[in-house]
Amino acid sequence: MFNVSFPKLGLSFNINRVAFSINGFEVYWYGIIIGAGFLLALLFAMLSIKRYKINGDSFFDCVLAGLIFGIIGARLYYVIFSWSDYASNPMEIFAIHKGGLAIYGGIIGGLGAACIVAKIKKMNIPAILDIGAMGFLIGQGIGRWGNFINQEAFGTPTDLPWGMVSENTGGVAVHPCFLYESLWCLLGFGILFFISLKWRKFDGQMFLLYLIWYGFERMIVEGLRTDSLYVPFLNLRVSQILSAVLVIVGIALLIINLKKAKEESVTHSEY
Repeated sequence: MFNVSFPKLGLSFNINRVAFSINGFEVYWYGIIIGAGFLLALLFAMLSIKRYKINGDSFFDCVLAGLIFGIIGARLYYVIFSWSDYASNPMEIFAIHKGGLAIYGGIIGGLGAACIVAKIKKMNIPAILDIGAMGFLIGQGIGRWGNFINQEAFGTPTDLPWGMVSENTGGVAVHPCFLYESLWCLLGFGILFFISLKWRKFDGQMFLLYLIWYGFERMIVEGLRTDSLYVPFLNLRVSQILSAVLVIVGIALLIINLKKAKEESVTHSEY
């Protein structure tokens, strides 16, 4: 149970991490929220595949592979950059119920597995990445509220009006980083979805915009967090480095492909 408040906003909540229990088996709100985010992302994807001319059965195979390897990737990413916590007791690596998942690892593992399945089934991988990118924004936007329930993924002390206080923050008002990312991702979904309807010029465009949009936010917000993963032996935050790379690569590829799409459009119009 956490007593969470936003003093300057006059808001306070009593939060129980356990939603309910069945014969002693406890079901946590974190899992329910993550599951809800995944299901809404899947619903959006299944409603979008026709517009992207993707076979539904084959796409579901990609989703299943992405889900399994996304969880594995999220865990491995966290363990690799927190190895000192597991070196003395490697079996703890499998104690996933205790927490320790990294979103970037989930994205890498999930997208990698989905793309392999898509390649085997000879599907349009860039189009699948477009759908997946917007689905990620839905899932991340909702899933971050699981961090609120667990009182994690918050930042450094702040005097801003929305500073959050709880037992886990040591009674000090801190940046609610989970909230920043949730709002940014949901706003990003709305923007990317609108662009996909009006200005989508090539397959993969939404995915590149996702890399830029999410990477930019994570690069900034990660600097506020107190639970960042660091590059071994260096005082550098892994997610900030990766985010910066994704933004730069995303912008470069977006410019190149938009230029290419424009040239192809001109060529076709000449015929």
